[in-house]
Amino acid sequence: MFDIKWIRENPEAFDNGLKLRGMNAASAELIAIDASRRAAQTELQELQRQRNAASKAIGAAKSRGEDADEKMAAVQGLKEASQKLEQEERGHGEALKTSLAAYPNTPADDVPSGVDEDDNVEIRRWGERPELAGEAKQHFELGEALALMDFERAAKMSGARFVVLTGALARLERALAGFMLDLHTGEYGYTEVAP
Repeated sequence: MFDIKWIRENPEAFDNGLKLRGMNAASAELIAIDASRRAAQTELQELQRQRNAASKAIGAAKSRGEDADEKMAAVQGLKEASQKLEQEERGHGEALKTSLAAYPNTPADDVPSGVDEDDNVEIRRWGERPELAGEAKQHFELGEALALMDFERAAKMSGARFVVLTGALARLERALAGFMLDLHTGEYGYTEVAP
């Protein structure tokens, strides 16, 4: 997620990055939401300062034996205004957080721009590309064909975009998880925790 401070300081870079991703400029909208949040925050701090000063005045008045009902009513009004401002600030903060999370990372400066994958530039290649007898298959096609992946059962259990692994593939995943736990606890000083 982006840092709003960086967007405030670099609105053009942010907007240019979004344009490279095929999106509209959004820095002005995000900065406006942040300005509203910051204004509410500043006003809230001022109300809290006034409330603290009024509370001290109430304490001083009571210690002198004076009537402090009027001052107490004023503090109550400040408290209610503070609560309203806290909700407003929280709302702006949530709106900002949601908006920031909706934008993808901007590409690095050295990434060539293009419309689709055909515009990609191959920088280097490792190994030899094998000659296949037929068309290459995706990993999920192979998993279904070998009865190692079950997308239908996963959709019934937990919704779309999940998969149930079975047989050798399930064992492989378990072995990899065990290997990584052993590696990181044994060689890198991590402590294993079971919640």
